[in-house]
Parts: sequence; C-alpha cells; structure tokens
Amino acid sequence: MLRVGFDGRAFDSPAAGIRRYAHELVCALLAAPDPPQVVALGGNPSRLPDGVAHVPAPRHPPTNAGWTLVGLPWAAARAGLDVLHAPAYTAPFWAPVPVVLTIHDVSYHNHPEWYPYRRDWLRRAFYERSAHAATRIITVSRFSAGEIARAYGIDGARIAVAPLGVSRDLVEGPVGALPDQVRPPFVLHVGDVHLRRNLPVALAAVCQLRRRGGPRVSLVLAGGDRGVGDELRALGIREGEPDAVVLTGPVSEPQLRALYGGAVALVYPSRYEGFGLPLLEAMALGTPVLGARAASIPEVLGDGGLLLDPLATDSWADAIARVASDPDVAADLRARGRARAAAFTWARTAALTLDVYRAATAR
Repeated sequence: MLRVGFDGRAFDSPAAGIRRYAHELVCALLAAPDPPQVVALGGNPSRLPDGVAHVPAPRHPPTNAGWTLVGLPWAAARAGLDVLHAPAYTAPFWAPVPVVLTIHDVSYHNHPEWYPYRRDWLRRAFYERSAHAATRIITVSRFSAGEIARAYGIDGARIAVAPLGVSRDLVEGPVGALPDQVRPPFVLHVGDVHLRRNLPVALAAVCQLRRRGGPRVSLVLAGGDRGVGDELRALGIREGEPDAVVLTGPVSEPQLRALYGGAVALVYPSRYEGFGLPLLEAMALGTPVLGARAASIPEVLGDGGLLLDPLATDSWADAIARVASDPDVAADLRARGRARAAAFTWARTAALTLDVYRAATAR
C-alpha cells in the first residue's frame, strides 16, 4: 500500500479551486479499489476528509516559502512516506521521497501583466524552480501540459494529464436561496473576478442585448473580486445600465447550486484557463454553457455547449439572446452538457493520479 503525503494546507487554501481539488481528489483516492494511505502534512486537522492521517507542521520559517522549502520536507521525513504530493504549484526543492507536483496552469508565467503585484517575479521564479525539482508533474488538461512543457522547458514525458471531475456533493447537495441581490433573469459567471476572465466582454454583451430590447438579463459574478469589480461597475454605468452587473462575492455551496439552477446560462469568456471547473459544474447541473474558444475551454466543453470568439461582443449578445428566448436551444444545451459532464469523474482523476504516484516511486 502506497503511503502518500499531501500538503495539508491545501484543504484550507484561500483559493476555492485548490480546496475543492484537494478534498475531491483525496476522497476519491481513499475510495479507489486499491487505495493508498494518505497523510496530511501540516494544515488544520479539522478540515481533513475522514480517513486522512495528520502529521503536525514542524518548526519552519513563518512564510509560504519557509513552509514549502523547510517545513514540508521535514514533515515528509517524519511521516515515513513513499511519495509526496504538492497539489498547488509549489514544491520542495529537496525532499526525502519522490515529489509529485500539480500545476493547474502557467498563466503567471505566460501573462505576468495579469498579475501586477510587486513581488510577482519572485512567485514566478518559485513556481518554475518547483516544476524542475519535482519528480513528476500532474496537470489538468492537454492544453496545460503543452503550456508547461514550453514555458519551463520540461520534457513532456514527465507531465501527466488528470482532468478534474464533477463534485457529487455539489450535484446532489441541498439547494439554497439565491443571494439577496440577485434577481432573475440572469447569466452567471463563477470564479474569481480577475482580469484574465475577460468579463468586460460578457458585460458589454448583456448591455447590448438590453439596448436591443432583448431580455433584460443581468450578469451575476459569483466569486472573490481580484481588483476589477470597480471597473465592471463603471462600465455598466457608462453603458447606461448600472444594474446590469451584480457581484455577489464568494457564495456557499447551496447558494452556488441555486445560482447554477436559476441562470439562463453560464458565460465563460476567459482568455486563459488550465481547465475551467465551473464549465463542468454547470454542465453537470444542466445549465446551458457559453464558453470562449480559447485555452483549455474547447477541450473541456467539447460539444456540451457553445464556443464563441472571446472578443466578439456581438456573438455573445446573440448567443445569450438565443438561449434566453428559445426553450428548444436551452433544452438542447442542457442535454448535451449533462452528457459531456458524465465523462468527467473524480474516480478517473484518482486512478490517473495513482498511476503517477506509482511511476514516481518506481523511478
């Protein structure tokens, strides 16, 4: 039985996508036909899935780099592991066992203009050094695998693709009430409100549709504001439609299910995604999906939704109008989306991840 160490901080990460990845992957690993032992290294033991052991964090410098470079490898040494999995971009430069690193995308490397933080160059360097130090790399799409190989000069044979899955808790869980500020009809975007998500195009399309006399949908943005919320509100005012955009901030899972269920469509005009988990969630819940023909989005969406030019505002307005006004179009997209989502399971993600663990330890 493999004994796998997992960076325990991921279960309490400030990034919702990383939290979901860690929780869903580990639960699926433990439910696999030949499950490994999973040991969380550091992190909050109250946030761990059932069946996960815990090794407390040893003394280390009180920074993220200090944990990754000092605390994590020492915790791994204490835990008696076969392999260490670092699930989010950074990994020790030295470890007592083989290291598997998950890199979800390389947007930081390829588009530093989207991350205008004073020390972002240091983060990019840390990510690149982590990639070269890892024994094996996991990523979430063929698109990302090619991007990682090109960006970091890494042999593609070291990179494995393990696509994400649909959360059963989200699909089968309770449906809450819509956030107070949300009123139907609306189109939905889920995820951080970030520059790379290209949301001005979606908002301009909604405003154009309103000016045409079409359905008076609003654009609801469910996720943390990463610095572009004020710009979007100002755009709505300039367009003469100040109520066309609603920023909810982070929402609970029951609220998220209500938003997916109540939306005319999920709109996802992002210019760069390693995977795009909201695409999969929306398809699984029967929400029509409109996605950009960019990055990994065509790979994930397949024929489960409509693909559009990420910069063509008119096309987005036309597509929203079709879905909002034609029940047959909406029903067709719902059926196609559910069929597409059925191919993505966390059990498959876990099986592919176990293959990487075995390859890393065999080396």
